[in-house]
Amino acid sequence: MAKLGRELRARGFDITDLSLGEPDFDTPEHIKIAAKKAIDDNYSHYTPVAGYLDLREAICSKLKRDSNLDYTPDQIIVSTGAKQSIYNTVMSIVDKGDEVIIPTPFWVTYSEIVRMAGGEVKIVHTSIDNGYKITPAQLEAAITEKTRLFMFSSPCNPSGAVYSKEELTALAVVFQKHPQVFIMSDEIYEYINFVGKNDSIAQFDFIKDRVVLINGLSKGYAMTGWRLGYIAAHPTVAKACEKIQGQVTSGATAITQRAAITALTGDMEPTARMVAEFTKRRQRVMELLAAIPGIVCSEPEGAFYVFPQVNNFFGKADGDDKIENADELCMYLLNKAHVSTVTGSAFGEPNCIRISFANSMENIEKGFAKIKEALGKLK
Repeated sequence: MAKLGRELRARGFDITDLSLGEPDFDTPEHIKIAAKKAIDDNYSHYTPVAGYLDLREAICSKLKRDSNLDYTPDQIIVSTGAKQSIYNTVMSIVDKGDEVIIPTPFWVTYSEIVRMAGGEVKIVHTSIDNGYKITPAQLEAAITEKTRLFMFSSPCNPSGAVYSKEELTALAVVFQKHPQVFIMSDEIYEYINFVGKNDSIAQFDFIKDRVVLINGLSKGYAMTGWRLGYIAAHPTVAKACEKIQGQVTSGATAITQRAAITALTGDMEPTARMVAEFTKRRQRVMELLAAIPGIVCSEPEGAFYVFPQVNNFFGKADGDDKIENADELCMYLLNKAHVSTVTGSAFGEPNCIRISFANSMENIEKGFAKIKEALGKLK
């Protein structure tokens, strides 16, 4: 969609991008200053594979400050983005034939990395009625003797679902009965939370040794291009991830690591301002969606996406194009409304599309007006 949008824009079309998967904010000034100082201080050499010790100590302090989680530096591995952290995790845990449970909707990369590792993806479909969250009964039914890993995110990309402490407790009780199952908890959207402080499934001591916590700087600090993610895990898993990374990329960029220390330990006011703006946009987006007949959407509790059901438009046409699925609806919106979105089939839910509100309020208003007009032509 991004590629097609760029091509149409190059041909002179006014494309409104509501497919963005990154904050539309610049990195805070104090973090940029720290990076410039790192250059001046000659941080221009190879870094430790696991990351600088003082950065791993800062991550431990951040996890204690924000989530009351106790980790030591030997349990932290710093990588070139949270995606590499996820890759390392799956490669260190999953062998050929192992089953990996992934509730829908899920970030597109989860299933592909599992397949790269030779694992078998076991999809569990959640429902809008349950806020797109897996239930303990669904989890219990999905686990077999071959289950090795469970992968989920909270807040979730693309649904915006946030698991409460009570919901996580119920899932943790199920995991307690199945000691062969690891849990990958992707918390990259931790700070973009509209319902309160984020809860981590790593808080439960009786399963903590099997939890691999994934996080990074991209979303909460508007640092997508800086490429820094990390895991917090049992030392055995952390050591395995370090070995894998040592043969792939080695350590993350020195300048980014020095800037990351300032991000993690410094002023959080820029993040708070960013979240406040996302909160305003979320409210307006829900109002705009409510004004479009045929759209069904739950209100996101975190991240910066809405994930509406659009199957009411399947089988309809505007006279030229007939829409049969979400993929075709996204192409219709791009070609006819000149708005880019993302099909829900990429996230395991083919009746939905993902719409990002990581764009200006002006572009959100314009984009949704064009979406409403285009959908109104489908009969």
